[in-house]
Amino acid sequence: MRWNYLYSIVILAGLQACSSAPPRGTIERSPATGERAAPMSLERAEGLIQALSALGVDYQYGGRSHATGFDCSGLVAHVYRTAWGIELPHNAAAQAQAGSTVSLAELQAGDLVFYNTLNQPFSHVGIYLGDGRFVHSPKTGATVRVERMESAYWMRRFDGARRFAMDARRN
Repeated sequence: MRWNYLYSIVILAGLQACSSAPPRGTIERSPATGERAAPMSLERAEGLIQALSALGVDYQYGGRSHATGFDCSGLVAHVYRTAWGIELPHNAAAQAQAGSTVSLAELQAGDLVFYNTLNQPFSHVGIYLGDGRFVHSPKTGATVRVERMESAYWMRRFDGARRFAMDARRN
């Protein structure tokens, strides 16, 4: 477990370095085209820090916190509530009904990415980190981790993405 914290600190330090630099230092690439994407805002970086702080936390069906563990939608709801004050339902399919549809080529850090992992559309959700990676809580016996979207497994199951306006946050 200590290695997960060390890994989180290294990643967070990297994100912090990017977020404190001028905007042009935070350019990322689209997972679909490899083209340069828009700079990441400090507000979006806040959510990524929250998501990455959960690395190594055990999967727990119905889990909603670091203490109880997370399932996929519980992780997403926790991050959005903590970082941005946005209340999301604790259900991947319900989360897929909220926000604005985003194409794979337009993904930005903090967007939600949805997958069909149970022979059912929108049965799994994660948070896009940038650079073709997302963080999620995968399954019983696993922990919150980062995955590459370009892997054959995830590309075959991709259902779409959603974005939430950060100005919609509740204070």
